[in-house]
Amino acid sequence: MSNYKRTLITSALPYANGPVHIGHLAGVYVPADIYARYLRLKGEEVVFVGGSDEHGVPITLKARNEGITPQDVVDKYHAIIKDSFLRLGISFDIYSRTSSPVHYETASEFFRKLYDTGKFIEKTSEQYYDEENKQFLADRYIVGTCPKCSFDKAYGDQCESCGTSLSPTELISPRSMLSGNTPVLKETKHWYLPLNQYEPWLKEWILEGHTEWKPNVYGQCKSWIDSGLMARAVTRDLDWGVPVPIDNAEGKVLYVWFDAPIGYISATRELTPDWEKYWKDPETRMIHFIGKDNIVFHCIIFPAMLKAEGTYILPENVPANEFLNLEGDKISTSRNWAVWLHEYLDEFPGKEDVLKYVLTANAPETKDNDFTWKDFQARNNNELVAILGNFVNRAMVLTEKYFKGVVPERINPTANDLETLASIGRIKADIEKSLDSFRFREALKNAMDMARLGNKYLADEEPWKVIKTDPERVKTILNVCLQVTANLTIALEPFLPLSMNKLRHFLNMERLEWNDLGSTEIMTNGTRLNPSHLLFEKIEDQVIEKQIAKLLQAKKDNEKASAVAVPAKANITYDQFDAMDVRAGTVLEAERVAKTKKLLKLKIDTGIDQRTVVSGIAEYYTPEEMVGKQVCILVNLEPKPLKGIESQGMILCAQDADGRLVLVSPVANVKNGSEVK
Repeated sequence: MSNYKRTLITSALPYANGPVHIGHLAGVYVPADIYARYLRLKGEEVVFVGGSDEHGVPITLKARNEGITPQDVVDKYHAIIKDSFLRLGISFDIYSRTSSPVHYETASEFFRKLYDTGKFIEKTSEQYYDEENKQFLADRYIVGTCPKCSFDKAYGDQCESCGTSLSPTELISPRSMLSGNTPVLKETKHWYLPLNQYEPWLKEWILEGHTEWKPNVYGQCKSWIDSGLMARAVTRDLDWGVPVPIDNAEGKVLYVWFDAPIGYISATRELTPDWEKYWKDPETRMIHFIGKDNIVFHCIIFPAMLKAEGTYILPENVPANEFLNLEGDKISTSRNWAVWLHEYLDEFPGKEDVLKYVLTANAPETKDNDFTWKDFQARNNNELVAILGNFVNRAMVLTEKYFKGVVPERINPTANDLETLASIGRIKADIEKSLDSFRFREALKNAMDMARLGNKYLADEEPWKVIKTDPERVKTILNVCLQVTANLTIALEPFLPLSMNKLRHFLNMERLEWNDLGSTEIMTNGTRLNPSHLLFEKIEDQVIEKQIAKLLQAKKDNEKASAVAVPAKANITYDQFDAMDVRAGTVLEAERVAKTKKLLKLKIDTGIDQRTVVSGIAEYYTPEEMVGKQVCILVNLEPKPLKGIESQGMILCAQDADGRLVLVSPVANVKNGSEVK
């Protein structure tokens, strides 16, 4: 790292059409924050930038569906996202947004330079157009039947059922989401970045020059390059975004994939007037933290843009993570199958570091991983509480008990004392090696080994026994324990910053730097410790069961909301319909049918008689609820025996998407026997 004067860390811009969830955190923001904190501890110059991606079609769609403006949408979610990151403790130097004036200016200047230097090609092509709304349709404004799996709600860019990437013209029976009409093809002009011209350079720069990149990143880049790159549009027909800053481009904006990564530049520009040293000085290294779905944009397209512009540095590494699943299923914003950060922070106050710990310990670094609430509970209880918290608590409590909370001196250390203290330096080297290679899960395990070291030392030395025969020896034992504890505040600072701040307070010590890690003289003899409490608390079963139930209810609600109505049955004649005699009637008596879960026996006054009806509604209505209700009853249905009871008709119900039966009743009471037509 000595070849660089400073490091610029960027984290993928979350899309401001919804809150952030644990998949975003595990893939991007937690590892980026760990790395930024690590470099700062080492005393290196580092800038960590982030911001909200606020342009693009999904935002305009959400605004249209909710009857608000795109600006309303991004203002709402930018505020939620920014506040959530702040509360979790993600240590951005700036968290900006792509709707800011500085971004509009920066993106416009970037486009204009490439345009003026002839880096774009201009092409006219046919795209779908909604004649009723007088508007070209972006890919997400077009739906139709997927040619691969026949899903009838595939978008113009992707089928969310089978995952196939599509182009709008591949859809069967395409229709506009604006009007529902079939769109027509109409010519439109756009500007394209000819990626094919950068293929030789990309092969040399990536495939030969960055073989150290993670296999998932290198492999995806190689696949794209080997398949042949094509010119890619940098503008599109839309009224939300950065306007194309040239003449004769009315109604066109910068395509969001071109616009968004420039957000890293504009955020840095907003942060400091010296922004160019982070973007144009060869002695700065740039690291992109992203998820695997953004690899092509950050490793091929954005570098090609920077290369075309000519004055910017290129990313040194792009340690992209794979995806995090949730309880065995893919996280999905549209299906509400997610653990939302802002909700977690509300429901688990004081447990910000617990979430960071679990997401790091289970990080999807080399393959997709799965988050489960049971694992979350187990890692908290069995690792943070039972390993780290247990060691810290014993060291603090025993010092208070035996020496009134004053750090004792170390006298005549034994071989085990010296070996334990020497192990701290070896663990430091392991942590550094892992962090420098972006292996955060391994680095966290190494750091926790220091707490395991302390627990083993205490178990071996047994000061609670030794105090009875050799109090002087216990001074040394607890001095060693407190030196290990003090070193933990440094080793775990990148991973558990809020908890280590608490621990420093317990120890009555200042925040130290990475160079101090490994020192065996951090805690000075005679230092008085502050009162302490448990660093972490157990999470009980009922807390986890509540979260699992919440997820299952969200899935149930989504399935209900997205359920497709059963197709209409074959047509009948009016005479067939008229043959049904449906009357309003009042339930006089109701009781459960013995040895059944679903059946109620009802006595109903139909206005023409009183009759018995057996109905399968016992799961949804009690006998007490039914008495006195007015219902609609088919009175000329052929009688049928059910569980030994002759049922003389059928009451009408609507069946909800989740299978629930809901009585069909007159809105206002009518005379029994009134016909329902």
